[in-house]
Amino acid sequence: MSDIAVQEKPAGLDPATNPERVPAADLEAWRAATERLNTHAKAAGLSRSEIARRSEVPMGTLSPWLDGKYGGSVANVTAKVIRYLDAIEERQRTAVAIPDVPDFVMTRAAREVTDALIYAQTMSEMVIITLAAGMGKSTACREFVRTSPGAFMVTMRETTRSAYSMVAEIALELDIPEQNPRKIDRAIGQRLRRNGRQTLLIVDEAQHIEDAAVNQLRYWLDQWGCGIALVGNEEVHTRWGGASPRAGFGQLHSRIGKRLSRSAPYPEDIAHLLDIWNISDKDCRRLLSTIAKKAGAFRQVDKTIRLAHLLAAGAQQPLSADHIRAAWANRGNEELR
Repeated sequence: MSDIAVQEKPAGLDPATNPERVPAADLEAWRAATERLNTHAKAAGLSRSEIARRSEVPMGTLSPWLDGKYGGSVANVTAKVIRYLDAIEERQRTAVAIPDVPDFVMTRAAREVTDALIYAQTMSEMVIITLAAGMGKSTACREFVRTSPGAFMVTMRETTRSAYSMVAEIALELDIPEQNPRKIDRAIGQRLRRNGRQTLLIVDEAQHIEDAAVNQLRYWLDQWGCGIALVGNEEVHTRWGGASPRAGFGQLHSRIGKRLSRSAPYPEDIAHLLDIWNISDKDCRRLLSTIAKKAGAFRQVDKTIRLAHLLAAGAQQPLSADHIRAAWANRGNEELR
């Protein structure tokens, strides 16, 4: 975005030549707003059209307003621009109040997930990984795909429950253009084929798929030599990972090379994450350790710490156990002691 030229007497806005057009106070507000907008646009590298989109001020209004040639209510447009700039600055202040933490932390549980995925990819095996909600299994899987050539990940949901819907979702994830339902599973197999390289398909939230879909995954395992990882909640383990096979699932049960199941975080993982968040106060650590053992585990801790930091910043106070309690309560949970 080019600099916004703030003229001493902008055409159409100058109260000296057109006193009924724009009052002096509105002209000063316009000057201040254009200067702020110019500074913001240069810092963020934004064009006029992008500013118009983000501020929700139409380009046909914003451009003449910037150039001092707007024929409508200058004060109204100025007010909209100021609201936009104020909102940006408030979000920036909020972001500063929350410490930066890594997107991924190699906890003990994450190491176990990673080891299971390495085994599946290296040995062309099927593995079942079930960790309680909020313990970081999906994050560990995404990090594995990011750092491991030949590894792919697809996330299931209610609308991908059937075998056909699952296959279509996997085809999208693998950028396979084939549309013929009779050929699409073979096209996926060709993409996942071992053929001198080690491949792995991670199916996250696998509790959402039906039994026939799992048999389709078994077909790729058998025919194309790719590793398969079924990842999800305890239901995944109950349906397919138990010690004894369900009736009619002996073939699948015998193909599972490794099972990883954990229902609660390791104490050292809780301590490690609190260290990363730079939580040193004893009471804060005690309360957050309690939260980590509840349903949602580390996700609950993350959201609670973020809100607690905002509450502390708003009160201009250092983070304390009271802010942790208030954040937990504000999120609709029971009282912490």
